[in-house]
Amino acid sequence: MKRILFVLFSFVFIPSFSQKILSEKERAAVVDEILEDRMTNLLPKLMRKANIDMWVIIGREYNEDPVMKTMLPSVWLSARRRTIMVFTDKGEKDGVERLAIARYDVGNLLKGEWDLNTNPDQWDALVKLIKERNPKKIGLNFSKYYAHADGLTFTEHSEFLKKLPAEFHPKIVSASDLAVNWLETRTEREMVIYQQICKISHEIIAEAFSDKVIQPGVTTTDDVVWWMRQKVTDLGLETWFHPTVDVQRYDPENFDHLRTFSKRPEKQVIMPGDLLHCDFGITYLRLNTDQQQHAYILKPGETKIPEYLVKAFAQGNRLQECLTENFKAGKTGNEILADALSQSKKEGINGTIYTHPIGNHGHAAGPTIGMWDNQGKTIGPGDYPLNPNTAYSIELNAAVQIPEWKKTVRIMLEEDGFFDEKGNFRYIDGRQKEIYMIPR
Repeated sequence: MKRILFVLFSFVFIPSFSQKILSEKERAAVVDEILEDRMTNLLPKLMRKANIDMWVIIGREYNEDPVMKTMLPSVWLSARRRTIMVFTDKGEKDGVERLAIARYDVGNLLKGEWDLNTNPDQWDALVKLIKERNPKKIGLNFSKYYAHADGLTFTEHSEFLKKLPAEFHPKIVSASDLAVNWLETRTEREMVIYQQICKISHEIIAEAFSDKVIQPGVTTTDDVVWWMRQKVTDLGLETWFHPTVDVQRYDPENFDHLRTFSKRPEKQVIMPGDLLHCDFGITYLRLNTDQQQHAYILKPGETKIPEYLVKAFAQGNRLQECLTENFKAGKTGNEILADALSQSKKEGINGTIYTHPIGNHGHAAGPTIGMWDNQGKTIGPGDYPLNPNTAYSIELNAAVQIPEWKKTVRIMLEEDGFFDEKGNFRYIDGRQKEIYMIPR
């Protein structure tokens, strides 16, 4: 009964947060303002960079292209029947024309361009527009390496090609780079908001890793996981993956970090002397966070974290620096990984790096910088270059031998960061530099 009462109490405790959580109406306004800014000011630059003067995005209700999902206005929770978006670059003076071959305007951003009286067939309406605009290249979302940029389904592709006159077929190109650029690039307005989103996520972790939630000897790792899930729901937010909370401790059992990737760690009662680790992320205003942090449960009589754990944590922080110091525009993910691992090895750090882009998706489009099960080259996404104004989850671990525990401990860290147009890297809301103590 005591344990049940504690868990119930921990779920209803709601502290004040430093960041205001917007109402649904307020969120909609922000989403639409950001989307209008991106389409007006960002999209033309990206289309010209990709040398694509017409971008056609096709999706059906409940099976939307991932890129299309990011272009829908706030009140459109899905496409309507079949929705076709056509973006035509008319040059510096006239900008990008935004049309929808659909029965409706797509919010205020894309004007509906389908006269059923003239063209009862939707594909005929699309072909008519293509003939009139006569683009040099027609970009479609198909990609070998990026699921985010591979949203054109087999059926829609087949139907489109059947209707498109043969003389236009050679103009079709993959819009993979354009789609990835659209998804990975963050605007100034987005980055102001992103800092607030990362802070909310950090504050949830800080509360979860406190004696407001954890009672040593009673609370389990699974209790903390579900507290985090419930907290996110109570705040009116969402998670994009089920959180993880696990333990490393002094005991005969060897902790293998690979378990945390191949399968979820088993539920354990949290005890004094435990080093806790969490993996947690939220979704808010169409942006995602992904963070991993640590906490230590003080033993009776302890007033601070053992020095051997403090030193181990410092190696994790230094591994972060070895990685981000190698962030240079134009370098591929594979090159950044190799240089960071070389540098950390010279400094005596046994590191594993598996960093990924973040933004509209948790595991987002952009350069892959290592994988937990592959510290060599990643063909495809690893060959993609680092671009300015892009965000990343700096995810990695440093394996440190702890003589006092007679085992290796892994400091597993993940923090969200931003690489700006001047070539500088910063953590969006800082990073954990000290292990949380429980109790504080």
